[in-house]
Amino acid sequence: MKEKTEKISEEKPPMRARAAEFLLLTAATVALAFGIYVFRFPNNFTFGGVTGIALLLSKVTGVQAATLVVILNAALLVVAFIVLGRDFAAKSVYVTVLYSALMYLFEFLLPMEAPLTDEPVIELIYAIMVPATASAVIFHFDASSGGTDIIAMVLRKYTSVNIGTGLIIADAVTVLFSFFVFGIKTGLFSLCGFLAKSLVIDNVIESINICKYFNVVCSDPDPICEYICNVLHRDATVYEAMGAFTGKEKRVIMTVMTRRQAISLRGFIKKQDPTAFIMITNTSEIIGKGFRASV
Repeated sequence: MKEKTEKISEEKPPMRARAAEFLLLTAATVALAFGIYVFRFPNNFTFGGVTGIALLLSKVTGVQAATLVVILNAALLVVAFIVLGRDFAAKSVYVTVLYSALMYLFEFLLPMEAPLTDEPVIELIYAIMVPATASAVIFHFDASSGGTDIIAMVLRKYTSVNIGTGLIIADAVTVLFSFFVFGIKTGLFSLCGFLAKSLVIDNVIESINICKYFNVVCSDPDPICEYICNVLHRDATVYEAMGAFTGKEKRVIMTVMTRRQAISLRGFIKKQDPTAFIMITNTSEIIGKGFRASV
């Protein structure tokens, strides 16, 4: 009975973590769909992707852009299952289906005949920031909202074109067509959004992943390591060193913390060993146990 209880208690944290992950994915997908539907569609901002293709086709065919997003994503999902198979992750399927369903729901509950305001610059900012931030959260969990991501993955499988290049090519072509379909003004807005979108996504992802890398030079590492392991529940590596000027033996503690843990550790070290030499560096690529899974 005791072994069974211990096994259940060990399984609960991963379940909670998965539930939190899918909750964040759901919230990010809602924000993504809302930002695109409310700010991009009414202004015809074409930044690329399935939404950009849907806007172009909507202008030509007269079909609502949100409906076309649902149709295109459904078709691309079928292609992904046929061509990519298991390589197309379940999380991406979930996000793509939810995103398409939300587009259909917004079209039914929140029909928009015109932009929210008569300030296209303000709406352009929101059209960039809201979906880009949501996309960054989705990418952080190794998922995608489908669309041209699927096209890029298919290109990578059958050609030498990598995903990043494939996405840029597909999005750039869509933005180029916006000049001819919607005119110079909307095309220029779309080009600005296309250029800014990637920068926002990259910066948000880096901000989400940011951690603090510590190198602590001290004489007695034991209290600091005990605090790291028992209070902050992290690990550390300790190695021997020697002062170049004094020739005295030292110990160097190497560890990585989240931003909140870094504040606690820095305060503890200053109180425990005021003479310790602390070097703290920002890093957004930590791969290993307790952080991102190794690939």
